[in-house]
Amino acid sequence: MKVAVAGAGSVGMAVSADLKQHGHQVMLMEKDPEVVQHFKPQLDVQWAVADACEVSSLQAAGVGEMDVMVAATGDDEDNLVISLLSKQEFAVPRVIARVNDSRNQWLFTDSWGVDVAVSTPELYTSLVEEAVSVGSLVHLHALEQGRFHLVSVTLAEDCPSRDRTIGDVRLPRDARIVTIVRRGHLIAPEPDTVLQLGDEVVVLAGIDVESEVERLLICGSSAIPAATL
Repeated sequence: MKVAVAGAGSVGMAVSADLKQHGHQVMLMEKDPEVVQHFKPQLDVQWAVADACEVSSLQAAGVGEMDVMVAATGDDEDNLVISLLSKQEFAVPRVIARVNDSRNQWLFTDSWGVDVAVSTPELYTSLVEEAVSVGSLVHLHALEQGRFHLVSVTLAEDCPSRDRTIGDVRLPRDARIVTIVRRGHLIAPEPDTVLQLGDEVVVLAGIDVESEVERLLICGSSAIPAATL
């Protein structure tokens, strides 16, 4: 997925590095050429010297080809302008904006082109990946010093566990389905709950068993063994 990140401050750098690690194509935009020159060797992403508040700069950087724009500067006014231009001028499908001052939270709405407003840096990556979360694992949060992850996946049509009950899906010992979001409603998981197409399944899993969770919930895995009683 192609993601543009505006602002090469601490948040923009962290988000870009994390997205790159997750396999996304990242373009980091920064208007100060000295900042770009200094940090470019430290982060292997596409860099663009550009003022993201200017239409001409956004056009030159190819923002119209992006799937997601992350307005991550330290200035709320700039983030609002970047969001509005990205949505209205370039029709970027998903715009995520950083809120620096909580008193400005009320401004960060769809009227300014903002799809999601966030003030916690750790949420950026999961919100970006949510745009393509169908059939892929999205990391939401780390627990126990990173030994466990809260992850989610929206079940695709070819999910190997689709139309099976949770009791029939043999999750590894260190993994538990904690909730299911179905058509905007939370469902408490029970052994007889049937997993359906489009369900967002939230799982708490140890890092050592994430690959097994993927095998059970994402296309490409082998036949699912029945649970032992």
